[in-house]
Amino acid sequence: MKKLEEVLQDWEAVIGLEIHAELTTLNTKMFCGCKLEFGADPNTHTCPICLGLPGALPVPNKAAIESIVLAGLATNCDIEKHSMFYRKNYMYPDMAKNFQTTQGPVAFCMRGHLDLEVDGAGAKERIDLDGLKPGESQGNVTATEDGYVAHVGITRIHMEEDAGKMVHIGGDEGRIAGATHSLVDYNRAGTPLIELVTEPDLRTPEEARLFMQKLRQIYLAIGISDCSMEEGSMRCDGNVSLRRRGSKGLGVKTELKNMNSFKNLHDGLAYEICRQAQVLEEGGQIYQETRHWDPSAKRTIVMRVKETADDYRLFPEADLAPYDLTDEWIDGVRAKLPELPDQKAARYQENFGLSAYDARHLVEHRATSNFFERGMELAGDKASKLAKPLANLAINDITARMNADESFNLAECPLTPARAIELVELIATDVISSKQGKEVFAAVIDEDKDPSAIVDERGMKQVSDTSAIEAVVDAVIAANPDEVARYKEGNTKLIGFFVGQCMKEMRGQGNPKVINQLLAKKLNA
Repeated sequence: MKKLEEVLQDWEAVIGLEIHAELTTLNTKMFCGCKLEFGADPNTHTCPICLGLPGALPVPNKAAIESIVLAGLATNCDIEKHSMFYRKNYMYPDMAKNFQTTQGPVAFCMRGHLDLEVDGAGAKERIDLDGLKPGESQGNVTATEDGYVAHVGITRIHMEEDAGKMVHIGGDEGRIAGATHSLVDYNRAGTPLIELVTEPDLRTPEEARLFMQKLRQIYLAIGISDCSMEEGSMRCDGNVSLRRRGSKGLGVKTELKNMNSFKNLHDGLAYEICRQAQVLEEGGQIYQETRHWDPSAKRTIVMRVKETADDYRLFPEADLAPYDLTDEWIDGVRAKLPELPDQKAARYQENFGLSAYDARHLVEHRATSNFFERGMELAGDKASKLAKPLANLAINDITARMNADESFNLAECPLTPARAIELVELIATDVISSKQGKEVFAAVIDEDKDPSAIVDERGMKQVSDTSAIEAVVDAVIAANPDEVARYKEGNTKLIGFFVGQCMKEMRGQGNPKVINQLLAKKLNA
């Protein structure tokens, strides 16, 4: 099977997402008073309503409707004043009622959008933008200095109730593949769930990953869900089809069901794009079907032939009256909107002089953003000087530590914002080098000590005295006449050799900046 970059030379992927998020910050379910609690003993939070027993009548959760309107406002949606619920019929073990209460074609939130900033290696997946200069647009994409911005439409965000949970016994990592039997836990049945459906505006697996990541940031910011992908409170279905580059028609799509991590979403879509290309190039046919991504085997597996809208036999839910939201009520919800990630990134650029890249990546995690904010408060009048190094520490070192160790909790670790400010100031004032800074960073976390104490204990303070360094530089130049001659003949890369020799003579404590300056001055004389 061809690699993704090869496939995308000839084929264009058309991707749409359906992203489900449970409203886990609420106390009770969507249509009954059962408690929302992850990890409770199976089937202990159920009642006649969420089990769909005869004669049980639903009562809507007002707080849940406020949450979905909040989500719509945060994603640039129009809020529909008039909408209603329907019954979506299908028979599956996790649906005790054999129907799901959901919204129809008109949802609470319609016609929204998000803009995705794609840069770095991820931007290279999009191969149709060659020659596009920064500021120029093509379709829904505008080129930037280091990538592009993709404008992704949102069809709607609708409200529904979640199904129960299937527990597969005997399969690898609890998956249905290879399971000997399955059990059902109905605690989750009836949990308030919102589903965001995008327009088919995404073209690469990286764009899909970034969209889901950005939506998660927004939901966390407005406080409607914990968005725990491991616990299933946020998951994604990815729809993908292929068409030959240059064509406008749509191919037959397949759906990847219940992707529960950014990596799985990216890798599953990438595999499916390559699989579809191989089938089509061999003269085969793509079927509209739901597929399962197996991360262990790194392949997709057919689950079932995809139903159409007619198969669900949607009809109005007679037990629930239509909704009429007033302008006053919508404005009241709007007033509760906090600062959103894009707004926060813009503030970091304006107040602290950060680049768009740094600001954007800083707000990817609430932990690093909160850490940076507290650090800037402590920096006081030094904030403008220390903003860039503190942002670099958060984006690079802290994020790397978080990714490498899932148990690492920034809010509770020994590296407090005060210690981080102390560390970056030691580097900024040339007390230690940036390389030594990484050593001190690790030591602060491992030994729970202040950066200055670690520097003193290990004798790490840099020598920045010009006269002391100049004597070493002169000695190194005198001891290496052949290298000096080669440097003067044009081999300027030898500057690294001379710096290394000087650092060796000074046991790693010489200020590299001063050493470089003196060497350049003397070698170019």
